[in-house]
Amino acid sequence: MRIGGARRRLSAEGFDEGRRVRALLAALGLRAPLLALLGAVALAALAAPAPADWTRALALAAALLGAAALALVWRRLRRGLLAPLARLEQSLSRVCQGEPGASEQLRDLGVLAPIAEDIRDLNAELTDLYEDMDNRVARQTRRLAQKTASLKILYDVAAGIHQAESLEALLLRFLRVLKEMVNGRAATVRLVQPDGSRRLVGAIGLDDDLVREQDMAPVDLCLCGNVLAPGEILCDQDARYCARIYGRRMFASSEVEVVTVPLEHRDELLGVYSIFVDRPGVSMREDIMDLLFTVGHHLGMAIAKQRSDAEARRLSIVEERNALAHELHDSLAQTLASLRFQCRMLADALAEAPIPAPARTDLARIRNGLDEAHTELRELLASFRAPLDRRGLVPALAKLTERFGGETGIHVLFQNDTRPFELAAAAELQLLRIAQESLANIRKHARAHTVRVLLTREGARYVLLIEDDGVGFSAPVDGAHPGEHIGLSIMEERARRIDAALHIESEPGEGTRVEVVFDAGRRPAWETD
Repeated sequence: MRIGGARRRLSAEGFDEGRRVRALLAALGLRAPLLALLGAVALAALAAPAPADWTRALALAAALLGAAALALVWRRLRRGLLAPLARLEQSLSRVCQGEPGASEQLRDLGVLAPIAEDIRDLNAELTDLYEDMDNRVARQTRRLAQKTASLKILYDVAAGIHQAESLEALLLRFLRVLKEMVNGRAATVRLVQPDGSRRLVGAIGLDDDLVREQDMAPVDLCLCGNVLAPGEILCDQDARYCARIYGRRMFASSEVEVVTVPLEHRDELLGVYSIFVDRPGVSMREDIMDLLFTVGHHLGMAIAKQRSDAEARRLSIVEERNALAHELHDSLAQTLASLRFQCRMLADALAEAPIPAPARTDLARIRNGLDEAHTELRELLASFRAPLDRRGLVPALAKLTERFGGETGIHVLFQNDTRPFELAAAAELQLLRIAQESLANIRKHARAHTVRVLLTREGARYVLLIEDDGVGFSAPVDGAHPGEHIGLSIMEERARRIDAALHIESEPGEGTRVEVVFDAGRRPAWETD
C-alpha cells in the first residue's frame, strides 16, 4: 500500500532532530544568508577598536547586509514553509470534511512535499476503507432484507397450513410468490396423484393451450418428474426437453433454465413447483435454494395435513353411517324379521283353513310387502356399511355400476371422461349417494333395459349423469302425498349440501335423466365447518 511505502521510507531514514533541522535549512536555502550574517557580525566585532570612518562604513555595510539577510530569510521562510503550511492546513481541513479531490490539492509544497505525499496516501487508504465499509454495509443490508423476506414467506407458509384455506388456493398463492422471488418468467404447480400421474393445479406465464393439453402428465415423461426422482431441488440447464415433449417451443434454450422444487413430506413426493428463470439462474444462490427447499417442505406438510384431514372426515362419516346401520339392524331390521316370521306362521296355520280368497290375497300381499321392505332395508344397510373407495369417486362409481348390473341383469354402461382428480371426501360421498339413489329408483320403478352413468369434467366443473330408457314418470305435483317421490327429495337435499345443481328430466315412456353439476372451484360452507 502507499501508506505502507511511506512508513517504510521514514523507517529507513530514521528520525534525528538535528539532521532534520539541517535538512530543512538546506532545503530552504538559509545557509548562505546565515553565513553572511555571521560574517557581518564578525567584521563588526573586528572593527570595533578602531573608530575610523571606514570602520563606521564597514559597520553600516554589515548592518545593511544583515538586514538584507534577515529579509531574505523571512522571504524564503514565508515561501518555503509558512505558505505551504497554510495550504497544507487548508487541504487537511477539506480532507477531514470529506470533499472529493481535496488531497489532490496537496501539490507544490516544497519541503513539505513528503508529508503531503504521506497525507495523500493516508487519505486514499481511508477512502478505500470507507468505500469497502459502504459496500459491506450495503451487502449486509441486502442480505438482511432477503432474510426478512424469507422469514415473511416462511411465516405465511406456516400460517397458511393452519388457516381455513383450500389446498389449491394455498399452492396457487405461493406459486406467484416463488415466481416473483426468483424473477421467473413462468411457473407451474402440480400434485402427484395416487396412480403416479401429476395433476396440474395452476400455471403462470405459459400458453393456455399448453396448459390444457398437459393438464395431466405421467411422471416418466416429464422433465420435472425426472429431476425430482432423488427428491432434491435441481436446476435443469436446458429447456429443450420440455419443448420436445410438449411439441412446441417454450423458451429459447439459451435464455432460461428450469428450477424444480419438490413438495415432500416424510420422503414422499406429493407435488412439485416448476419455475422458468433467466440465465444465469439461482442454482448458485445457496440462500435462495435453501429457502425454496424449506418452502417446499412446509407446503408438503400442508398437503399431507389436508389429505389427512380429508381422510379423517371420510372415516368419521363412515363411522357415523356404520353406527346408524347398527341401530337400524338392531331395531327395524329385527322387527321386520319378526313380522315376516309371524306372517309365515300365520300363512302355514291358515293353509288348510276354509278362509275366503280375498283374505288369502291380502295375506300374500302383506307377505310380499314385508319381503320387499326387508330387501330394501338390507340394501340400505349394505350401502351404509359400504365405505367409499379410497382411490376416489371414479373407482367407487365403477364398482357401484358393476354390482348394480350383476344384481339386476340390466345393461349398465359406465363412462369416465375425466383424468385423475381429487375432490373433498364429503363431495365424493354425496355424489356417490346420489348415484346410488338414482340406480335404486331405476331398480324399483323404471323397468329399464339400459342404463348409462357418465362422469365428465371441464376445468373445476364436474357433471355426473345417470340416464335410463325406462318408463319414466310424471313431474311431482303440489299437494301430493308426503311419501311420494321421497327419493327425489333426498337427492335434492344431498346436492344442496355440496352446493351442486340437480336437474331431473323425465316423461312417461321416455326414460329418466338425472344430472348433477358440481363446481369444485368454489369453496362451499360445508368445507369450512
